[in-house]
Amino acid sequence: MNERFFSLPAEKRQAILNAGYRVFSQNSYKNSPMSEIAGAAGISKSLLFHYFRNKKELYLFLWDNCAETTIEFLSRYGCYGQTDLFESMERGMRAKMEIIRLYPDMGSFVIKAFYEKDAEICAAIQESYHKYFNLKADRTRLNLDPAQFLPGLDVAMMYREMYWAAEGYLWEMVQRGDVNIDQMEKDFGKLMAFWKSVYLRKE
Repeated sequence: MNERFFSLPAEKRQAILNAGYRVFSQNSYKNSPMSEIAGAAGISKSLLFHYFRNKKELYLFLWDNCAETTIEFLSRYGCYGQTDLFESMERGMRAKMEIIRLYPDMGSFVIKAFYEKDAEICAAIQESYHKYFNLKADRTRLNLDPAQFLPGLDVAMMYREMYWAAEGYLWEMVQRGDVNIDQMEKDFGKLMAFWKSVYLRKE
């Protein structure tokens, strides 16, 4: 990747990122031409190659940017260091809604990339996913007070179950082509209330 990309104005960088997320989320890796991404970003194909040497470099940069942006916003919203898991998750939901407003197709891209089978990028995506997932999970669980949960509860398994449910919900929205932020906030609120009723220690 050319450092000239980072010297671009923030608005132009965001346009290129959003173009990449949109095109890659609508097609397989193989069937996502750089020319289409360049057109969506409002630049020439040759200029896009000036910033990124090839499609693989752009794709993996977009993937890493998803993880780094998510961690940045989760930190900004105070998700880490909370002793109340559900307070952390509610802050996380607000952070992710803000990300979606900036990068509408990022969530769709992440899911598409996670299930991408192209040998050129599959291994790198999976390796990166496990690294970032474990980092997020460890940061979230680090300060949790186990006394808030039902006695004997496997907190790590509970966290994974809730994570998988949230990812499954987003996958369904993506498949339906219906990523509605207001509806997502309502649905996640209902999920949160349900999880609290199931996992929290009764007073």
